[in-house]
Amino acid sequence: MKKVLQISLALLCLSFIVTSCKPKQSAYKSVYEAAKEREMQETSNESNTVVKSAGTLSPVEVSVRKEKVTPVYNSDAAGLKSFNVVIASLSVKLNAESLKSRMENEGYSVILAQNEQGMYRVIVASYDDKISAVEKRSEIYEKYSARGDTDHLRRTYGVPFNDLWILQREY
Repeated sequence: MKKVLQISLALLCLSFIVTSCKPKQSAYKSVYEAAKEREMQETSNESNTVVKSAGTLSPVEVSVRKEKVTPVYNSDAAGLKSFNVVIASLSVKLNAESLKSRMENEGYSVILAQNEQGMYRVIVASYDDKISAVEKRSEIYEKYSARGDTDHLRRTYGVPFNDLWILQREY
């Protein structure tokens, strides 16, 4: 009888230890909520604007993010204007330079800019007005859609072309 009681007690303790080691859902939830809040703070700098593009009949909703950026190379300083079409945001300069050269081979005049957090923005077009930037963004999107190759930039350059965005430069 004592052995049965000891074994039962040991199994009960073992089951308590095993179940207490399970990760708590509330711990995951708090981490998720913190990450979601950081994401919301980052996107609070973004504003969605509706711009009527000359080439389309319906308004196009475009995400515009405001950032203070500086050109990586002095030769790009004159080309960096107020509204920029960003094709990628990379943390490693070598990767950004590599993408820049590949996009230049495709016919784009690429500018590398760096924000205050150290991210390299690969800019494929830069304009003084928002409408021109939106139209260029749409043109790039339509170029690859018309070819029936909507995944071209992702496969070729590791960049999803449907993820292009407009950067409004803050001074």
